[in-house]
Amino acid sequence: MDKPHGVLDRHFQRAQVRRVDSARPFVWLRRGWADMRDNLAASLSYGLLFAAAGSFILGYATGLPHLFTAAISGFFLVGPVAAAGLYEISRRHDNGEPASFIDSLRGLSTHADHLLYFGAFLAFVLLGWERLSAILFASFYPEDASGLGSFFLDVFLTGASASFVVWYLVIGGAIAALVFALSAVSVPMLMDRDTDVVTAMVASARAVGINFGPMALWALIIVVLITIGFATMAGMILLLPLLGHASWHAYKDLVE
Repeated sequence: MDKPHGVLDRHFQRAQVRRVDSARPFVWLRRGWADMRDNLAASLSYGLLFAAAGSFILGYATGLPHLFTAAISGFFLVGPVAAAGLYEISRRHDNGEPASFIDSLRGLSTHADHLLYFGAFLAFVLLGWERLSAILFASFYPEDASGLGSFFLDVFLTGASASFVVWYLVIGGAIAALVFALSAVSVPMLMDRDTDVVTAMVASARAVGINFGPMALWALIIVVLITIGFATMAGMILLLPLLGHASWHAYKDLVE
């Protein structure tokens, strides 16, 4: 019985987390910028893929407000897995290994099982959020929601849909907070070490709980930069790779 207990102890020790100061997210951004600068071609390749995906989302959901809002917010939910290639670039860069776009794809293939499991979890959450979004629209937004123009007018200018906005933000925010807590460092951890999805999610939740202030700031930075990326689209080519590389350094800081 001693040997299994020792294995569990070592497994648990790999998931220990550190406390960081409140300004640490800006250090992660600076280090992420350095990674992107040193691996510019590979990083921008992912940025172009993100921009193409964002353009597709906007084009497909235009004119369908409930799909539009669910798709934009859903992009935040699946971001941790979408950025796995960027984590691999940063991991290789830290280790002095080749870090081209092709090299990062090879790295992804070695962690395909764990990424598939975590991706399936996020896909389940995303599907559930899309259904909840449709229910919220049907319950609290009885007006004609056939176009984005009238939707944004009702939401941001007239105040006619205040109850809809409140419920959408409360429920969507709760789901986003849960996903952020479970995914903030879990995917980089899966890319970096031999561990399982549950252990990585537990470590991520503990890292967020122990460092609530810094991680709340980090979540706000992510929301702001991704929003700017969607608003400009060209900015997505730079901002999303920056966030991906910075998230790697968040993981390295937070998990021993």
